[in-house]
Amino acid sequence: MSLKSTAFTIQRYLFPMLEEEIGPLSDHEQRFVRIVELTHPERFMSPYAWLHIGRKPACVAVATSARRRPEDRLPMAKAYIAKAVWNFPNARALLDYLRNSPTLRRLCGWPSALRLRLEEEIVAQIPSEPTFSRAFAEFAKFRLPEEIHAALVKENLGDTLVGHISRDATAIPAREKPAAKPTPAPKPETPKKRGRPAKGQPVQPKEPRRLELQPSRSLEENLADLPILCDHGTKRSSQGYKDSWIGYKLHLDVIDGDIPISAILTSASVHDSQVSIPLAQLSFQRVNSFYDLADSAYDAKEIHAFSRQLGHVPIIDPNPRRGDAIPLDPASLQRFKQRTSVERVNSQLKDNFGAKTLRVRGAAKVMCHLMFGVLACTAIQLFQRLVT
Repeated sequence: MSLKSTAFTIQRYLFPMLEEEIGPLSDHEQRFVRIVELTHPERFMSPYAWLHIGRKPACVAVATSARRRPEDRLPMAKAYIAKAVWNFPNARALLDYLRNSPTLRRLCGWPSALRLRLEEEIVAQIPSEPTFSRAFAEFAKFRLPEEIHAALVKENLGDTLVGHISRDATAIPAREKPAAKPTPAPKPETPKKRGRPAKGQPVQPKEPRRLELQPSRSLEENLADLPILCDHGTKRSSQGYKDSWIGYKLHLDVIDGDIPISAILTSASVHDSQVSIPLAQLSFQRVNSFYDLADSAYDAKEIHAFSRQLGHVPIIDPNPRRGDAIPLDPASLQRFKQRTSVERVNSQLKDNFGAKTLRVRGAAKVMCHLMFGVLACTAIQLFQRLVT
């Protein structure tokens, strides 16, 4: 079913049916229903079930009971989508709202008042905070929101031509201790002589930079090479001021219409340019595009060359630190204005989808938390694209 027909079915048939059964829906509840109907998270619940008696194989998520079904985790997965939609600061706020909102409980999939006699029985169906925490750890381990987001983009944008991909990174402060830096290797007792080596002595080759290695490696190899531990980061704003934080950095590819299609999480100290090629590889698997737009942090010859290798036209703001920087021509400057879409998405994620209220630790859980917000933002912008 196409996105247009899905939106028509939701608006014409699903909303009236739900309002007849559980009452009027608020704007947030309608938004939540659209996201769930568009993403269909039930398709991705198979790793979270074990239906037999005995020892569970390693490929199955660890469960508290051997009788657990995929349906046991599905309401909690929907609840975490709701957490991003309502922008709740933590899981406790989500649980408090669930216990006081019969409508959201019903939309997530927990029993309604028609099946249970007392309100106490209804509230008792909501899992405890530790159960939610264990479920979130499983979602992070199996990358549930990333899998749903990838399928959402491929199913709705895989056959369309995209004009511009805007690329940027944003700081993600975290409430955790930065990882200790590795101890540097001891210096040799005899210091190395400066200058050119003597005649007849071999010249030591320089170790290739990460940007030089990335074009010839696969996406999996490039992702494995990127640091993901929490550490210190510094970023210079467009006004020239330095901003420092402890945590991570979220790298995004956003297309026209403010729709995020790819996301990668790294340590805060990783420079933006180090993630450009992996992001391009990831986006190339999902959409077909013409132009790659990026700011001066991505002005490197390897990034230009790789963009052209994919059949794209790189439009990158020249870095003033380069002596041979060539200013953009008027036509490229006009297209470069589309890059503000990634700035708007970064602001949306922080202001409305929980990227500013990070309460989990570890790269896997941080990415899971952020991707629920990216997933909600992507689905909302896809529907908004139909309206405009």
